[in-house]
Amino acid sequence: MADLEQDIQIPRFFICPISLEIMKDPVALSTGITYDRDSIEKWLFSQKNDVCPVTKQVVVDIELTPNHTLRRLIQSWCTLNPSSGIERLPTPRLPISKIEIIKLLKDSKSPHLQLNCLKKLKAIVMENEKNKKLMESVGAADYLAWILTNVENNMTSLPQAGEVSGVDEFVSTGVDEVLSILHHLHLSPMSLKSLFGKTGEFVETLTRVMERATSYESRTYAVMLLKAMLEVADPMQVTSLNPRFFMVLVQILMDEISRKATKATLKLLINVCPWGRNRMKAAEAGAVQVLIDILLDCTEKRVSEMVIVVLDQLCQCAEGRSELLKHGGGLAVVSKKIFRVSSVASERAVSILHSVAKFSGNRSVLREMLQLGVVGKLCLVLQVDCGRKTKESASEILKMHSRVWKNSFCIPYNLIVSYPS
Repeated sequence: MADLEQDIQIPRFFICPISLEIMKDPVALSTGITYDRDSIEKWLFSQKNDVCPVTKQVVVDIELTPNHTLRRLIQSWCTLNPSSGIERLPTPRLPISKIEIIKLLKDSKSPHLQLNCLKKLKAIVMENEKNKKLMESVGAADYLAWILTNVENNMTSLPQAGEVSGVDEFVSTGVDEVLSILHHLHLSPMSLKSLFGKTGEFVETLTRVMERATSYESRTYAVMLLKAMLEVADPMQVTSLNPRFFMVLVQILMDEISRKATKATLKLLINVCPWGRNRMKAAEAGAVQVLIDILLDCTEKRVSEMVIVVLDQLCQCAEGRSELLKHGGGLAVVSKKIFRVSSVASERAVSILHSVAKFSGNRSVLREMLQLGVVGKLCLVLQVDCGRKTKESASEILKMHSRVWKNSFCIPYNLIVSYPS
């Protein structure tokens, strides 16, 4: 560019304010300033800026308007100056517009056009970040939620998995395409909240997808979308989840369909279990038994930590503690994970033992805690450098049952003196 400027003066309005180079595809922002398309799309969508680079005004309408007059002027000027080493710029391909996206979304509601339209929409959303934002801005999420709910409702009258018909395959493909689009849209919190609120049955729709979809990918996308929706949902919406929802989540964990699905399910349980009667619903769905099985075999620290966090929440209800004590490896694996995963996991593991000791600590349970080395691990917690809260919980457990454990060889003499009978 510097060499060219020595030979020829480039008109100032041909230069993009961001790249400071000749614009190949000039487009006008809603603020009235023209930029090269690549530069302004990178500014808005890749770098996540929401203001006009020149005017600093907030960009409300993200649609970019092609400046055809300026583009033709630049192309003509380039054609007239080949001797200066300036090449003629090709006419750029027109990007997808809001009108085209809206037409595809409307057409996708028609059964005979649906699959073809969904495939086109998927190609559009996968192309770039700008298309994702454009699709979200025209309400694509609500359209797709409506389609998915309709398709799932129709599937109730179709053959079960294993008796797949041509129609069933067609419908399943439609479900796969919708979920893939919704996943790759990377919806904003506002859209996710709107999706949860406007389509009251959409959680039930996604639950059915997780339960009976034949594609592991679709089940993964469904649980990831649910996780995102419930992260921004109002507490009142979270408390209304039905028991079947938790049974399906437990099945996702049992099937081990993917690491993403497992992590999303655990995160989902962490988010919803504190509300209402969700702890009891999850425990009654068999979550505790499955979580302990995962913990026994798990080598990934992040997953182990998440499992322990969920178990801690579930053990705050009687049903959860009962399920933990029914599992032969429950107390042992929780105790074993102290100091082996993370400081958060250690704190939560001691919290689980505290809940059991305080609310379910009959003589049989206390004897088991002693035999399994749980008491010894709690004594170790008091002697090593760890969090204050963890130490306080361990200390309280030992003090609570000092009369039962005081003759144990694993408890140092100074602790027996500290906690007299």
